[in-house]
Parts: sequence; C-alpha cells; structure tokens
Amino acid sequence: MSSTSNKIAFITGASAGIGAACAEVFAREGYNLLLAARRVDRIEELAARLHAAYGIDTHLLSLDVRDADAVFSSVENLPAAWKKIDVLVNNAGLSQGLDPIHEGDIGDWDRMIDTNIKGLLYVTRAVSPGMAARQSGHIINVGSIAGKQVYANGGVYCATKFAVDALSQGMRIDLLDKGIKVTAIHPGMVETEFSEVRFKGDKTRAKSVYLNLEPLVAEDIAEAVWFTASRPKHVNINDMLIMPTAQANATTVVRNK
Repeated sequence: MSSTSNKIAFITGASAGIGAACAEVFAREGYNLLLAARRVDRIEELAARLHAAYGIDTHLLSLDVRDADAVFSSVENLPAAWKKIDVLVNNAGLSQGLDPIHEGDIGDWDRMIDTNIKGLLYVTRAVSPGMAARQSGHIINVGSIAGKQVYANGGVYCATKFAVDALSQGMRIDLLDKGIKVTAIHPGMVETEFSEVRFKGDKTRAKSVYLNLEPLVAEDIAEAVWFTASRPKHVNINDMLIMPTAQANATTVVRNK
C-alpha cells in the first residue's frame, strides 16, 4: 500500500456528490480509500484520478447498501491490508418523490427506508466490530436538515433522516467505551444529483430547487467532514448543521429576484 499514510477511509455512495467530494478531501490528506457505489465505472474513474493526483491507494466495492448479504460479504472478504478501517463515512442516501402522505408511492418509501436507514445500519454493523476490537475509529453519518425539521410532502424522507440523527445518538452511547467517535453532519440545500434523483431525472424541476440562490456545494460538506475527522483524539464533534447563507431552516430561503 502507499507509503503516504496507513489510514483508511471507507466512503459509501462515493460515485458522485458529497461522497466523491469526501474521497477527494481524504485523498488530499493522505488517506487510502475504500470506495463503495453501485456505479462502478464512476468510482473507477475517481480512483484513477485520485491515485494520480495524490499517490494514494484505493480498493473499490461494487455495492448496493440495501443488500445486507452483499454488505457483510464485501467487508468480510476485504484483503487483510484493507480491514483496518479508521473512518467510515456513511454517505449513501437518497430521496424519492415529493408527495403528500396520502399520495405517496410505496416503492419510493421502501427505497428511501432501505437505503437511508437499513443501508446505513448494515454498513455500520459490518464495520464497527473491527473498530471496537481495536478501540479506535470514527463513524461519520451524513444526515440532513430534514432530520431536524419536517417539511410538507417530504414526511417519509424526513423520517429516514430523523432516524439517522437518532441512530447517530444511539451509536455514540453504545460505542462510547469502545473508543469510537460518532459524528452526524446535517446539510441544508446542496446542489448535487440529489434533486435530480428525487425527481427521477427531471433536470428542469431539479434545477428550480436552487433557482436564484447560492446553495452549498459538495465540497463544502466534504471539508466539514474532514474537519470532524481531523480533530485530536480527545475531541469529538457530535453534530453539525450546515446551511447556505440563503437558507434559514428547512423551508425558509431568500431568492434573488
């Protein structure tokens, strides 16, 4: 493995957006990277670029975090050199649809619950025993302002992100005596593929979410993730809520005319 660092960061949902930006920042800081995503071609390109730029090593996993068997098998079968995961960034997540509860699509609900809650749990369950055995590690869960405040027509998505917030608090208690830090990062409006995924490829509708305001970008969140990961051993950032200046809360924004 690369001599630049013996530290390893495992990032889920690494093919785009916040996950890819986190990969860039951790590579810049000398971490070797375990990158997981469904779109393997994307993480292959990312890995090649980061290796060329920073000299770090990568190990890639074609992984849908909703598949428990695949998650546990992937982590169990990691090469020995990749088993000592120092930082886990549970970034994989999505929103589907924007409908009132009486019109919601059951498939959309299942996909959000399976990815945002169960997927995060599967990956954490697979990785955390190793951290516990070593009495060292840091789990960083990417939540949302939607995990702090509910908004109209987003009830199920908000519920999944409230769950991320609750799980982060629970993990922090359960893993306290194992020397494992747990951080939750809650972004407001970030312009990534998020809205395009929510609106199932409708680029015009996705673009309208950020119309006439300056949202956060993925790199803003990645730098915050790195800040929490780079604190001294005795310091843990429990919770961080990050908003664009143009956004006060989940539903209040100011748009330039």
